[in-house]
Amino acid sequence: MKVLIAEDDKVSFRILEKFLSTCGHEAVVYSDGNQAWSAYQEGDYRLIISDWMMPGSDGLELVRRVREDKRTEYCYFILLTAKTGKENFLAAMDAGVDDYLTKPLDIDEIKVRLRVAERILGLQRDIQILRGTLPICAWCKRIRNGDRLWHTFEEYLSSHTDTGISHSICPACESLHFAGLPKQP
Repeated sequence: MKVLIAEDDKVSFRILEKFLSTCGHEAVVYSDGNQAWSAYQEGDYRLIISDWMMPGSDGLELVRRVREDKRTEYCYFILLTAKTGKENFLAAMDAGVDDYLTKPLDIDEIKVRLRVAERILGLQRDIQILRGTLPICAWCKRIRNGDRLWHTFEEYLSSHTDTGISHSICPACESLHFAGLPKQP
């Protein structure tokens, strides 16, 4: 996975970069919140690890921007900070972070938090796949909606998309169902 790191402390970002690399992830590091935001907009990141206090936008501003960006894929956000206390923790959670780690960095703690992020992102991907699955009757081909009501394919498609339907008969069905009938002029 490609991980976006926004961290201005060289020691911290080197630790993260090396650790993520040993876990098989690609770390892309920026030392400024505005640069990290630009990279996020241009890239495909599912995980961001960001310092709270850094040049440009701070970590809270970065997470707010990420949450306002309505992509289909969820981005897990871990905030690193030297700030402690319930008030800071709550402010970070209110801004939209998923996890909160205090400095100095502890590799074992990062490892556990990375596993949690991977698990949640995997579950989110599974949900996206399930949302793309239509429950359809094997016999009549009606589709069940969220209210457990069954609709024809045409009704379902017209209520969920801007797509219209024109009816026709494919050659295979024509030969199967209309074989031996005289063709209309």
